[in-house]
Amino acid sequence: MNLFDFRRDELESLIYWRDPKKSGPVFGAVLVILLSLKFFSLISVGAYVSLLGLLATISFRIYKNIVQAVQKTGDGHPFKEYLELDVVIPQQKVEEVTKIAVAHMNAALVELRRLFLVEDLVDSIKFAVLLWCCTYLGAWFNGITLIILAWIALFSLPKVYETNKTQIDANLDIVKSKLADITSKVKAAVPIGKKSEEKKE
Repeated sequence: MNLFDFRRDELESLIYWRDPKKSGPVFGAVLVILLSLKFFSLISVGAYVSLLGLLATISFRIYKNIVQAVQKTGDGHPFKEYLELDVVIPQQKVEEVTKIAVAHMNAALVELRRLFLVEDLVDSIKFAVLLWCCTYLGAWFNGITLIILAWIALFSLPKVYETNKTQIDANLDIVKSKLADITSKVKAAVPIGKKSEEKKE
């Protein structure tokens, strides 16, 4: 078994809290590390987390050795299952992830070029408003705080959406229709904001 053969359904089961015994430790451990990074340097957090992990495994190994000696059992190494786990990153996985990353980067570059060079005036104005809001967001929060909030949102919003899907979808449809109506009115009022007509075949 390879450590990196992590399926999408396993990730969804973590995010949607299908098994709280698995989701809880993952959410809590990463949150503690992120909160630590807010107050301490990356090197310090990495060193302390690694040290605590190493002390835990050494203590557990010594404990199991004592138990085996007292009970005279031949259970073997307590971490045998994990020592046999394949931790090599498959080249195929790296290529797949690289291809996906490059595709997203290219799409992002094309979109940024379109927005910065004002292909559509209304879209560029909306992007400018978004950037302006980001300046306030940057003044209120630093990068690690945003990552912490994103991690909390990742483990809370999907479950909230799943529980209240009908109501949320109904409200989102109303918001989308209002935004589409406002955008169409603005584009009608600002002729240069309209995209150029597609070339006739």
